[in-house]
Amino acid sequence: MKKEKVKDLMVPLAEYATVSQGATLYDAVMALEAARGQFTQSPYHHRAMLVLDDQGRVIGKISQLDVLRALEPRYKFFGEIKDMGRYGLSREFLQSMMKNYDLWEEPLDQVCRKGNEILVKDVMYTPLEGEYVDSEAPIQEAIHQIVLGHHQSLLVTHAGQVAGILRLTDLFHEVSERMKACKV
Repeated sequence: MKKEKVKDLMVPLAEYATVSQGATLYDAVMALEAARGQFTQSPYHHRAMLVLDDQGRVIGKISQLDVLRALEPRYKFFGEIKDMGRYGLSREFLQSMMKNYDLWEEPLDQVCRKGNEILVKDVMYTPLEGEYVDSEAPIQEAIHQIVLGHHQSLLVTHAGQVAGILRLTDLFHEVSERMKACKV
């Protein structure tokens, strides 16, 4: 195997989009855009940002979905939205929800104002214990964590500190490259 450990596939923290907890959503979107332009390690763009505290330690994540959800505050009335998609909601039901709750009623032009008012710390996601993996762990262990936890990424630790991020897309790319090498 060409790459055996998590550290061989992770994106180092210095190469990933980061934003401070006190930043606005606008700042976060700009940080994501800047990181996309600088990141050449993989053909896959970043889709999330890591949130840093005042000492530069990773304390959370904010995804594209988190940004969209934060721009329409009435989504909070639905509780844990990520579980709703598992129920196979019909198009008619989804449209009735939009109408009944006046979701996205304001013009999209208003996102600029909202993006400058909402703070990252108020909408970020704080990773749970199962979303961390050691840099020396075998890739197979990370795949197992991603699959069982339905995660898009894992925070990679080295000596107790976050050193990078391991993305599902990079794991999948590695697995698919190995499958193609089989030439069955």
